[in-house]
Amino acid sequence: MKSICVFCGSSDAVHNDYKTAAFQMGATLAQNGIRVVYGGGKTGLMGEVANGALSAGGEVIGVIIPSMNTPALAHTGLTQMEVTPEMRSRKARMHELSDGFIALPGGFGTWDELFETITWAQTGGHEKPVGLLNVKNYYIPLLAAIDHAVAEGFVFNEHRQAISFETDPSKLLESMRNYEHPHEAVKRWMKED
Repeated sequence: MKSICVFCGSSDAVHNDYKTAAFQMGATLAQNGIRVVYGGGKTGLMGEVANGALSAGGEVIGVIIPSMNTPALAHTGLTQMEVTPEMRSRKARMHELSDGFIALPGGFGTWDELFETITWAQTGGHEKPVGLLNVKNYYIPLLAAIDHAVAEGFVFNEHRQAISFETDPSKLLESMRNYEHPHEAVKRWMKED
């Protein structure tokens, strides 16, 4: 993996543990020679991921839409900033630039990006690893919901197991390096639905 896209929240009104973990995630990616691709913001976890990677000498590409490309929101110290017309093209460009995806804690935007990425993998749209960094047990309720969907027959267990889940940035990266795409589950899902 040469580039990883990081999805995460942009709110500053969150616990410092989330910000610290985001900084560490960015630094870990840079220390492993992995370019960070993200939404281009300077606030919240978004800013911390970028700052962590930049502080470790890493390359960071932001992809942002015009309404967010403002002095209050956009990070000005990135390696590269790309501006796309709207959110759909923004997500498509981030996918195009990335070899894998990590979701840190965040809200609706983070979940939208995460679930679109998982759905694309489920339907054979890509074979890239997806990971969750579980800071302060943030993703425990989401995983419980996914496990419930598996138990109720809405999600194949292979697709659930394909999502890497760790509390430590280095362990998450290692898990993603060992990712094996569930090809047979993709074929089975496409036939059944």
